[in-house]
Amino acid sequence: MDILIATNNPGKYREITAVLSEADDSAHPKVRWHGLADLNRSIDEPHEDGETFLANAVLKATCYSRAASMWALADDSGLEVDALGGEPGVHSAYFDRSAADRPREERDRANNAKLIASLRNVPPERRTARYRCVLVLADGDRILATAEGVVEGRIIDTPRGGGGFGYDPYFLVPELGRTVAELPPDEKNRISHRGQALRIMRKLLHDLLSAV
Repeated sequence: MDILIATNNPGKYREITAVLSEADDSAHPKVRWHGLADLNRSIDEPHEDGETFLANAVLKATCYSRAASMWALADDSGLEVDALGGEPGVHSAYFDRSAADRPREERDRANNAKLIASLRNVPPERRTARYRCVLVLADGDRILATAEGVVEGRIIDTPRGGGGFGYDPYFLVPELGRTVAELPPDEKNRISHRGQALRIMRKLLHDLLSAV
């Protein structure tokens, strides 16, 4: 069974492959995981215009599965800040629209700058937020499985840590006393929204293939 990990985000790809490889058989001995770089042709990214993480994950999984003619695993994830009414939410990757065409690292810096500016007058106790991830496994237009993970935190003003990507340096996990960017990769994958969703998906995939 060949399954495509449908993301162009290198940070997401590293985290997904790290969690999928935790099991001795990567969820099932018959699975061969592929990245978009493994394909012998490029696939145009779908326009993510869904109003929910689930809608966007379905859009990506089905689009890439049809184009690659194999099962595809896609995620949509982002940051929800309570004081901002749940923003940036599904717009997390392009929160600062003026930076949409910039390289990913520049876009991350612009998004973070807008986030902190938006919270300038919000006291620390009201800066509660969460990372949410929704995973979808598709076979063409058929949805085989979905999974979701959430990690709660709080937004801080000063970035801490050099790991992770996106909003990680500003996302404090209170019970750990560290930002996500301060966590080593294995600890981040253990507690993160994506890690949670991937472990659920790995079990669902095992059940799917065991029934074949």
